[in-house]
Amino acid sequence: MPMANQTLGLFLAGDLMSARGVDQILPHPGDPRLYEGFVKDARDYVLLAEEQNGPIPHPVDFDYPWGVAMEEFAQRQPDLRLVNLETAVTIRGRPEPKGINYRMPPTNLQLLTVAGIDACSLANNHVLDWGEDGLIDTLDSLSAQAIACAGAGRDREAAEAPAALPLADGGRLLMFAVGLPDSGIPSYWAAGPTNPGVAFLPDLSRASLKAMAQRIHAASRPGDRVLVSIHWGGNWGFEIPPEQVAFAHGLIDAGVDVVHGHSSHHIKGLEIYRERLILYGCGDLLNDYEGIGGHRHYRSELGLLYFPTLDGEGRLLDLDLVPTRMRKLRLEYAEDEDARHWLLGTLNRECRGNACRFRTGAERAFHLDR
Repeated sequence: MPMANQTLGLFLAGDLMSARGVDQILPHPGDPRLYEGFVKDARDYVLLAEEQNGPIPHPVDFDYPWGVAMEEFAQRQPDLRLVNLETAVTIRGRPEPKGINYRMPPTNLQLLTVAGIDACSLANNHVLDWGEDGLIDTLDSLSAQAIACAGAGRDREAAEAPAALPLADGGRLLMFAVGLPDSGIPSYWAAGPTNPGVAFLPDLSRASLKAMAQRIHAASRPGDRVLVSIHWGGNWGFEIPPEQVAFAHGLIDAGVDVVHGHSSHHIKGLEIYRERLILYGCGDLLNDYEGIGGHRHYRSELGLLYFPTLDGEGRLLDLDLVPTRMRKLRLEYAEDEDARHWLLGTLNRECRGNACRFRTGAERAFHLDR
């Protein structure tokens, strides 16, 4: 039987976009050809970043892009590390006619293993950028590295199944993952009874919530804690639609302990509801947007590393947020002005209506002020 009151430390983050420029500086860069409207070579994204912040050494070691995150992992030792992997892991397939197609070769998947990533959400708008062949390669590559995944599979049953991650107390963390059309996932990417695809949620209706609750109840057993990873909403904008709030609350009411939302390229507000954590938008973890114009007032180069601690029943005990900045395609600690004024100020502004407030604490992190 699971031991009572065993705490669970997690690392959560937003989109891990390890293609294009990030992939090109790793030890085994893939084919740099792109099929975008303006940029045709992934190495140009490296050049843009260098024009912005100076020379970037390459090839780099696999831990280079993680930067200060590796220090935080070593210090905090989270029990599980979960990300939204927003790229196909393949050298096969044909690019989907969607304008931007992300992929990295399986030989660069050590980018995830070096950081000890335990599981990836794949229910997003880039995992099928290279078709079903690319998705199958992604699933096989993650499996070969013993990295669990949820949100995509060889058929609907596999795509909708949770990743069941064993815990030291004898229980499990069940990670479900779903994606919505407003994040850019086309409906034809939905997994079917016999075809590969993503766990596609057509809307945030009561019917969708009921279906999710039934899947969660069917898979759960005593001692489990449950996380739902959701790719929803557009890339830009701080507003949290009321239907997202209602759906997240409904998931918690149905027995979910953490709602892990992502898709926005910048941080959004979060909420503590019935002592459970709801992240509406985590921003990007890693990307190659350095030097790209547009939407700069959202400061997508600034981000947060999320370190929640849950009790044995899934309630939130503590939450530390580590402020970061992407520079030279690598995570650095955000400088004081960016950390205290922009990130902390934005976070507290966007959380004001949710009765959450954060303060600066020791060791650079923001702490939840309970």
